[in-house]
Amino acid sequence: MAIIVVKILKQTDVKKRLTIPSKSLDCFPPLKGKHTVDFHVVDESGRVWKFRIYTRKKNTNPYAKPVLTKGWREFVCSKELEVGDRVAFYIEEQKAGVFKYRVKVEKAVKIFGAVFAHKPTHS
Repeated sequence: MAIIVVKILKQTDVKKRLTIPSKSLDCFPPLKGKHTVDFHVVDESGRVWKFRIYTRKKNTNPYAKPVLTKGWREFVCSKELEVGDRVAFYIEEQKAGVFKYRVKVEKAVKIFGAVFAHKPTHS
């Protein structure tokens, strides 16, 4: 399993959509000339989530600025994610050209309001 992206969640990530680095876009399912693509991700408990990657249209802006939209807020609410928690996306090749995506969540361990560490969840 290879890491695609690891991110400490910010307010926008928790309240609206997850922004992901443009450089990791190539590791997600190909857009094939479109600016959105839906894909499935499996969490630690085996639950399958359907997310949508959205990028800006190339004719309006040369920078992709990829974000996860559809399905992301449901995931955040289900996992009770907060600012400071960490998510990691992984890719795993099942067979030639067939990939499986995974997501892992780590809740922030706070001491006196400051993030001290992150601990894995299994929900």
